[in-house]
Amino acid sequence: MNKVELIAAIAAEAGLSKAAAAKALDAATGAIAGALKKGESVQLIGFGSFSVAQRAERNGVNPATGKAIKIAAKKVVKFKAGKALAEAL
Repeated sequence: MNKVELIAAIAAEAGLSKAAAAKALDAATGAIAGALKKGESVQLIGFGSFSVAQRAERNGVNPATGKAIKIAAKKVVKFKAGKALAEAL
């Protein structure tokens, strides 16, 4: 499912226009991204939680050349499915 299909599904489920559903989705994703940028976690009970984790520097291999390379440390977003979502799958 891509963003356009998700917007259509939200509009149908909530009885909204596609424009209103798009605004709601953009607002929700913007709020989640803003909280993660601040280092906060976002918990949606029954769905899951988003958090930021620090990934350490590590060694890797360039697949084109086979040479060893260093992959820099960085922050990554982690998602853990909630109980209700996990059971639904």
